[in-house]
Amino acid sequence: MTQQTLFTDCTVATLKSGQPNYGLIEDAAILQRDGLIEWIGRSGAVPLKQSEMDKQSLQGRLVTPALIDCHTHLVFGGNRSKEFEQRLKGASYEEIAKIGGGINSTVEATRAASFDALVSASLRRLDDLISDGVAVVEVKSGYGLTIDDEIRMLQVARKLEELRPVKIVTTWLAAHAVPPAFKGRADTYIDQIVIPGLVRAANKGLVDAVDGFCETIAFTSGQIERVFQAAGSLGLPVKLHAEQLSDQKGALLAARYSALSADHLEYLSATDVEAFAAAGTVAVLLPGAFYTLKETKLPPIAALRHHDVDIAIATDCNPGSSPISSILTAMNMACTEFALTPEEALAGTTRCAAKALGLSGEYGEITIGARAELAVWDVEHPSELSYWLGGSPLHKRLSHGIAA
Repeated sequence: MTQQTLFTDCTVATLKSGQPNYGLIEDAAILQRDGLIEWIGRSGAVPLKQSEMDKQSLQGRLVTPALIDCHTHLVFGGNRSKEFEQRLKGASYEEIAKIGGGINSTVEATRAASFDALVSASLRRLDDLISDGVAVVEVKSGYGLTIDDEIRMLQVARKLEELRPVKIVTTWLAAHAVPPAFKGRADTYIDQIVIPGLVRAANKGLVDAVDGFCETIAFTSGQIERVFQAAGSLGLPVKLHAEQLSDQKGALLAARYSALSADHLEYLSATDVEAFAAAGTVAVLLPGAFYTLKETKLPPIAALRHHDVDIAIATDCNPGSSPISSILTAMNMACTEFALTPEEALAGTTRCAAKALGLSGEYGEITIGARAELAVWDVEHPSELSYWLGGSPLHKRLSHGIAA
């Protein structure tokens, strides 16, 4: 049976590419049929007889595409509040990592946690995102660092999708850190764990994309390239943690492999942006990590704008460098820390975030044929979504056109 609803009495921010001012339509109506957007426009121009359909007044509220968090490490055990204290006393992220803290401390806690405990802890963070109007969440592995533990993380991520009305996009990130058992043998770790584990996880249908951490405290561009080649042989798209702490030219490597995204990018050279832009790879900025680590080196925002690079924003939710589970807070940080406009921040968590996950056309825009994944807000203007700190102005989320 056809399920059809006309939403009326609203202001709509379509976030369609190329449209100025958020693609705002005032006195708008949205027609959805069987979970897809069939029509969008002014209320007085609805093309069908309104008597033939279910109508729901949104009472003057703002409607946007449901939000997307395109970079998270949502599944993990434990926390790293003690490292937070260490950084406040002057220790750097790199120094903490070198003495056994950092990613490897979370690896120990994640390995020790049961499957159910990981699900329970992850659900709390996921519920925070859902309360901010999020409908799509990318979840990475990377805190297992054995084949079985990395696969278990992705299985937890898939379980979350069964328990909540969200789409989970899974990413294989075994090339996140070199575990102590392979200290000084990063190449062996790539050969024995990262690539064989990727093949096994892909064969189980657990992998949507492949990521790596290209950095002095993680993996070289040459090592990451081997992972990318393995991903290509499996028909999987790639993305990369690049230029977070130093300029390792990871973004250019990502561009050469037509990566979906390169993420962080504080140390991306402005002179490299033109070559990066040619690939159409999305620049995912993670202001939560910038804030938490008290970084001062800004991403080359002006150059990214000049070369029309799509800029996405994400929480980078993780226990070490970005303990943030609010996409709205990340949007505010992107504006205050990186001087993005509220319109860029909202596009960065809708249209551009969808592109960063290979979901353009389905999510992130209110346009004909897109999924009716919508957020209804108790605000007057979309700039308010980046303005408020604390609390969420979400009235409700519509999933497939139905209240989620």
